[in-house]
Amino acid sequence: MHRAARVEDWLHEHREHSARRRGYQPTVIPYTGYGSTAWARILCRVLLTKPEKPAKRQKRPRADGRDAGIRGWRSFTSVPVNDVTVTIEIDGQTHRVQADRGGVVDTVVPVSLPAGWHVARLHTESSHVVEAPIFIVAPTVGIGIVSDVDDTVMVTTLPRPLLAAWNTFVLDEHARVPTPGMAVFLERLASFTPGAPVIYLSTGAWNVAPTLSRFLSRNLYPAGALLLTDWGPTHDRWFRSGSAHKRDNLRRLAEQFPQMRWILIGDDGQHDEAIYSDFQRDYPGSVAAVAIRQLSPSEAVLAGGRSRDAVLIEGGPEGPWVYGPDGSSLSNQLAEHGLM
Repeated sequence: MHRAARVEDWLHEHREHSARRRGYQPTVIPYTGYGSTAWARILCRVLLTKPEKPAKRQKRPRADGRDAGIRGWRSFTSVPVNDVTVTIEIDGQTHRVQADRGGVVDTVVPVSLPAGWHVARLHTESSHVVEAPIFIVAPTVGIGIVSDVDDTVMVTTLPRPLLAAWNTFVLDEHARVPTPGMAVFLERLASFTPGAPVIYLSTGAWNVAPTLSRFLSRNLYPAGALLLTDWGPTHDRWFRSGSAHKRDNLRRLAEQFPQMRWILIGDDGQHDEAIYSDFQRDYPGSVAAVAIRQLSPSEAVLAGGRSRDAVLIEGGPEGPWVYGPDGSSLSNQLAEHGLM
């Protein structure tokens, strides 16, 4: 294991012991998952948090589990529980899985559920039960939607080096600005193919998932799963690769839904063009279209310039590529290709 990972594990263990001595209790933070009629991908994270005050405990929690989120900088100073057992109750069955070294559970369990929204009940041995929404995709659905987050569905207006700090210390979803027209664009896409899964694929940390979920809901983006990553070192490197995270999850989606053709949405300020191009090359027939939001000159400067990655495949009858500055422009172009 990388030296940095060993140091991080030691630090987490020390903080966990200290937090437990102060009476902190495990809390399961549920994330939206997805699946087919035969399996479901369950996502959550286990953190140690202060016990609730009696007045707050009497308040009925929301059914979607959003109140379990920890806002702003507290989401990064909260203590993950290492290798804890999480119990998953879904489809009348019980599954017990282990969280990873960062307290994250990302697992697939067998189910037999009809298409649509369902819930999985999650808890540890000493935590309250929370509900995680799960979207089950019908086998007849042939189109899915994958969208980037930063500079695609929300405008960051900050230099790239400061983006992580902004995501860390932002107080809540009200401080984030939606990209013009993108909510309507994504909603129209989802409505055009009823039952299509919507996946928000980002290099952001799991710590900001509750805030991002509230932002998407408040700004009327279609409900969908968030696929984020964990901060810090891995077993073999100092920091996780955001590009590798996106590539791995796209590959996983293609293998989980071999019949699905994906509409991929991103921006030209990072590596989305190259990532989507490679995916289209590696999985022929799996891309219905690629929609790239073009950053404004000021946004491009803050993002460190426009992407100069080589795009190996651009368009064709199997997967047209469209470019535009906002959701309205992208929507009109995809409509010309009969995709909405």
